[in-house]
Amino acid sequence: MMFAKRLREPVMRGEITCSVRLWQAPHVKAGGRYPMGPGWIEVNSIREIGIGDITPELARRSGFESVEDLLSVARHGPGDHVYLVEFQYREQRDTLFD
Repeated sequence: MMFAKRLREPVMRGEITCSVRLWQAPHVKAGGRYPMGPGWIEVNSIREIGIGDITPELARRSGFESVEDLLSVARHGPGDHVYLVEFQYREQRDTLFD
């Protein structure tokens, strides 16, 4: 999963744990791991929602100031299906000595 540059650090700190995506079809799956920085994003769940389900609280949880701010970033591609992706960031650890 890719994130806007301003969202990457808050995601890696665990402050952002969900993302609203406008895609033609899902690009991730529950249980999937996607590289990011020194670790990865682990997707807990993905579900289709309606555009009206995007509340100001959900926008803030996703790292945006408002629904309009979120949509201005999310509407960059041809997708018209709205997906809510719940995830957690996992840091890569050296397991050689664990």
